Amino acid sequence: MGKLVFCVTRDTKLDDFLRNDAGVSKRMISRLKRTENGITRDGRLVRTIDNVYRGEKIVLSFEDTKILEPNGNLDVEIAFENENLIVFDKPVGMPVHPSIKHQGDTLGNFFAYKYPDLTFRPVNRLDRDTSGLCIVAKNAFSAAALQNDIQKVYYAAVTGNVKGEGTVDAPIAREQESIIKRVVREDGQRAVTHYKVLISGEKYSLLEVNLETGRTHQIRVHFSYIGHPLAGDDLYGGNREDIEYQALHCGSLEFKEPVTGELITVKSDIRADMKRLFEKV
Repeated sequence: MGKLVFCVTRDTKLDDFLRNDAGVSKRMISRLKRTENGITRDGRLVRTIDNVYRGEKIVLSFEDTKILEPNGNLDVEIAFENENLIVFDKPVGMPVHPSIKHQGDTLGNFFAYKYPDLTFRPVNRLDRDTSGLCIVAKNAFSAAALQNDIQKVYYAAVTGNVKGEGTVDAPIAREQESIIKRVVREDGQRAVTHYKVLISGEKYSLLEVNLETGRTHQIRVHFSYIGHPLAGDDLYGGNREDIEYQALHCGSLEFKEPVTGELITVKSDIRADMKRLFEKV
């Protein structure tokens, strides 16, 4: 059972405080009402229509269900942690969730070992072969609060010589007869990618990438579309001559702490195999 404690800042109705001061969604309030002892004051149930007063403590309790097998043989670095969330620095080659081909070797399995009493709630999901920062919320409230409030910076090593900065604005759709691959197509969803060149080499260039939208495989598809596929990304035309995995790393996250509202920035250096692509530049 996950818990959050809020201190009432003004005299008002509980529903007003939860929605407008604590930032709890209407949907979440409905869920808490269905949870045993979901909303309490001084250890007793309190209704959303009741008055609450400045200085009182309101406790929200969330039911958590453990569904993943723990694996203590995995090792994932923790870049940041507090009582509401963890930011993992996910290694390349590790899936976030179990699948038919991956049972027991995922970030979820490591989380189940490290936090046996919590439910696995990843907020920003990374492809198996994308490394870097991944937020996992410790409770349902934090997961909901973080969904649309994260600024992400990616670092990509692309093939070829790229200069300056630019924007790719091209719609992305699923390729016909494929459940995985995406393509640029007129009937797709709008996708916008901004980039700035950090290192411009003859064979590879290192880019800082910011996403205006969040489509599946967006960075990989867009740079393949403009003729500069990611190094190591053979699905979208990149070669694996110098690197085994796609050269994509989530290197910075900026977000508001879901309870306090404090602005938090977490950073991660690009991985060693990406750095080696530029040793002779």
